[in-house]
Amino acid sequence: MELKIGTLITLEPINSESMERFKCKVVEQKDGNIYIDYPVSTTTNRTSFLTRGSQFRASFIDEEKIAHAFKTEVLGRVKANIPMIMLSFPTDEEIYKIQRREFVRVLTPVDVAIRFNDEYYQFVTEDISAGGLAIILNQKVAFKENDEFDMTIALPFSNKDVKYIQTRASVIRIIERDDCIIAPLHFTDTDELDRQYLVRFCFERQLLIRKKETAF
Repeated sequence: MELKIGTLITLEPINSESMERFKCKVVEQKDGNIYIDYPVSTTTNRTSFLTRGSQFRASFIDEEKIAHAFKTEVLGRVKANIPMIMLSFPTDEEIYKIQRREFVRVLTPVDVAIRFNDEYYQFVTEDISAGGLAIILNQKVAFKENDEFDMTIALPFSNKDVKYIQTRASVIRIIERDDCIIAPLHFTDTDELDRQYLVRFCFERQLLIRKKETAF
């Protein structure tokens, strides 16, 4: 994929607790890499100097207004007429389209704890996104469709770090299948920091699933 010069890119750290985002523009693309101008922090609105080897989730919108994301690494600084930073650029197969609001659902098991009417439950998810998840009901529950409760989600990242997301969720419906019962849930009170952890986790799991698929 060729990026148009001037394309706006948002960078989000992958292996860092910091949720600071950076905005930059594509200056050049060659030899399988892209070159950006010095990024500006969306938090401080100041120019930032990215460290060589730092990894980011990069996202951009193409000319057809379709959002994409990919994993990239800082390869170094380049001295030219315009100071630039060189980033790795993946193959087309490693660039993902982002659904609207980035609520891409990923099939993956995640541990979830729920508190409803002073009762506590432990479940495993069937899938998860930044907007909600589906739990496998392996026990009888007191909640039903449209009920709302507090929940804690354990997100295990590839760097061995585990983030615990606390939010509220409502039951969309309860689905009976031949082999199990599924309850899709919608998050109703997730702060921006936790939402970004969810987005990052889903993106990371997408990469992992794609790698497994292409390995066969």
